[in-house]
Amino acid sequence: MEPGTLVYDQRARRVGEYQDKSGPHVMLRPVGGGREWQADAAEIRVATLEERLSAGVRAANDRSREGLSADPNRPPLPVRGCATCEELSVRRDRARVAFDASAVTDANVLLRKHQREEHGGESATGRRIFRYVPYTIVQDASALPEYQAYCVSGEDADCGASSGPCRAPGEVEEWQRRHTQETRHLRYRRSFADYAVLERQG
Repeated sequence: MEPGTLVYDQRARRVGEYQDKSGPHVMLRPVGGGREWQADAAEIRVATLEERLSAGVRAANDRSREGLSADPNRPPLPVRGCATCEELSVRRDRARVAFDASAVTDANVLLRKHQREEHGGESATGRRIFRYVPYTIVQDASALPEYQAYCVSGEDADCGASSGPCRAPGEVEEWQRRHTQETRHLRYRRSFADYAVLERQG
């Protein structure tokens, strides 16, 4: 198993990133970072898509609750009306103008710390809570599917004739028969298109 593979620890009931194996045990790292834990190699399996999505959303929410952006590289935004936020924001802007990257980083750290302590995280405009909602994809019964055939016979180039969109496979097949009778062409590329909708589960 490659390092970084997302697996599900059935005993701990959580998803982690596979790090390494040591005898009958493996080391897993929480999605989004954190303290590693040891798991029984026989108790892990590759995480399903839903488990991976859920773990990613949980990690993003944890970062947001800690006053961090879902993207740690995005600078925090000042809270309107807060003098401390404005002061730190001005300090950061001056550092940017002076091309002082170290001072910019210091200002961002202080701003995040202040917002965690005084505002419960980043500003309302900067803080985001993510929620994973499972959906099922189904064919849209209100829209008819389309079938189409293209003649790709020819020695130097494809014929290019097309049946045009049809509402049933039988219509496409009938067009193919007629076209073959007229041209003796035998090879076709067929396509099918439909409309799909997502239905929320639960």
